[in-house]
Amino acid sequence: MSATQPAQPAQPVQPGGTQPKVTEREARQVAEAAREQDWRKPSFAKELFLGRFRLDLIHPHPLPADEDVRRGEAFLARLRAFCEVQLTEGIAARIEREARIPDETVRGLKELGALGMKIDPKYGGLGLTQVYYNKALALVGSVSPAIGALLSAHQSIGVPQPLKMFGTQEQKDAYLPRCATTAISAFLLTEPDVGSDPARLATTAVPDGEDAYVLDGVKLWTTNGVVADLLVVMARVPKSENHRGGITAFVVEADSPGITVEHRNAFMGLRGLENGVTRFHRVRVPAAQRIGAEGAGLKIALTTLNTGRLSLPAMCVGAGKWCLKIAREWSGVREQWGRPVAKHEAVGAKISFIAATTFALEAVVDLASQMADEDRNDIRIEAALAKLYGSEMACLMADELVQIRGGRGFETAESLAARGERAVPAEQMLRDLRINRIFEGSTEIMHLLIAREAVDAHLSVAGDLIDPDKALGDKAKAGARAAGFYARWLPRLAAGPGQVPGTYRAFHPSGHPDLATHLRYVERSARKLARSTFYAMSRWQGRMETKQGFLGRIVDIGAELFAMSAACVRAEHLRASGEHGREAYQLADAFCEQSRLRVEELFGRLWANTDDLDRKVVAGVLSGTYAWLEEGVLDSSGDGPWIADAAPGPSTQKNVHRPIR
Repeated sequence: MSATQPAQPAQPVQPGGTQPKVTEREARQVAEAAREQDWRKPSFAKELFLGRFRLDLIHPHPLPADEDVRRGEAFLARLRAFCEVQLTEGIAARIEREARIPDETVRGLKELGALGMKIDPKYGGLGLTQVYYNKALALVGSVSPAIGALLSAHQSIGVPQPLKMFGTQEQKDAYLPRCATTAISAFLLTEPDVGSDPARLATTAVPDGEDAYVLDGVKLWTTNGVVADLLVVMARVPKSENHRGGITAFVVEADSPGITVEHRNAFMGLRGLENGVTRFHRVRVPAAQRIGAEGAGLKIALTTLNTGRLSLPAMCVGAGKWCLKIAREWSGVREQWGRPVAKHEAVGAKISFIAATTFALEAVVDLASQMADEDRNDIRIEAALAKLYGSEMACLMADELVQIRGGRGFETAESLAARGERAVPAEQMLRDLRINRIFEGSTEIMHLLIAREAVDAHLSVAGDLIDPDKALGDKAKAGARAAGFYARWLPRLAAGPGQVPGTYRAFHPSGHPDLATHLRYVERSARKLARSTFYAMSRWQGRMETKQGFLGRIVDIGAELFAMSAACVRAEHLRASGEHGREAYQLADAFCEQSRLRVEELFGRLWANTDDLDRKVVAGVLSGTYAWLEEGVLDSSGDGPWIADAAPGPSTQKNVHRPIR
């Protein structure tokens, strides 16, 4: 990973231009400047990656206030009743068939107050906690993931969250009441040739006098953009006199002159997703609608996502629960070779995986959400791990359900119903969940983001040692700092409570599985993980950031250890509260045993892998060395451009924007 560097402004884009030419170093500097630099609060996951198992930060399990529970449960009851009516009316099949959420459904959600779940009551919202917001998303997502995506995009990354954290009082007064009741919002960052590398952002916001900016550019994959009333837009302000410039956030009225929704995108899943391509041509935005300072746009986006990312794994929890229900009911009645398929070990193992993983994933999401509500801990790594782990494991659970269902798992719900069988949309669930490994940071990007945070302590003390641009004096000072840090840190990785029998005894109550053994394993593995990271940094130094396979496995080990910890803490919480204690302990035990197998495999692959050989093969593929391997097939995709032209200018397309009034 690269050492922390001060941000240098990337080359500005002039109106009518194209994406700026950005070097790898400039791209890293932009990303580094956007991340939060300080750790003002403790972080369980950060400590875990440093080899310190701080169980005290998550146990006893944090609990919501009584009033938060009352308010949350009351809304969930109303939302469940609404969703049951929607199911009775066939809403899920209709959304899949028509590829859109009916306007009357959206209006019903507005009347329920679902647009304002996270907005303070003083602005007309419901003021739900993160815990109950996530429970609501899991519920509506089980009816239709497209509905969950609409509500999540509006509140987790749309206008309400950045204004809550960074908006002026005037902006909150102007927009939050609308967002809580009638106005749907969207978040616009991605562009046709700009994904996870925002340094190349081409949309511009050129100052127009002292009181306005003029936006030009094209945004891609604008979730909610087709139906939005308000937009959060990221655009580059050119550096000039009196303007520091940089990527900046704005609240923009979606019906402003010069805005055109040129296309509604269609996907393999989430067919009701209102996602489009939005063009800005000479769109005048008052300076009062800028969120935060110029150049603070990416920091605002990343900070917003610290808790916003929790909405996605929350819906993955709902998917896991649904998969478990279908697997249980189907496997109990479907017979093969004289007994229900669930009684066959090959199928039973899949059911056990779905049940144990659903329990652990809910533990991860509830724990991270409650910590977010309490605001005692820094949860940036925990939320990122929840997103990464939830999106990956939910896809695996859905895939296993399709396999359990066999041919019926591959058959559409509409086809099943047409021939007289229960309309189980297993294949749709698999398609709908697949995007979660890409949404809000792909798995590969999440690996790098989490890895950067995981090694932050090392870069803080030794980063200058591996920075080629640092002077010898700076390197000498860094060497002295590093020597002091590692003299204290390294000896603590040699031994710990995980090697002491009887540690964490509270997690082995009479008559229950021994979860203490799993916590001791987590403690030992955390120290081993930290030692492995240190060894890799010593070995590769400045080249560490190129070892993405290694870093991905380090993060995956940390995700498993976090999930094991959360599962054990949740099981003990349920036992202490007298709610399904024995069953919870058994599920946690099963998950931890399964997780330990994955962890051991990942540790082995840290040093025994095909990474070097893979790089050689990739070089051969790109150079055409293996082009002969492609012979014997035809390509139906044609010869069109890989990336559509996104040059600024007036739109030539019909505006497909359709706000829901």
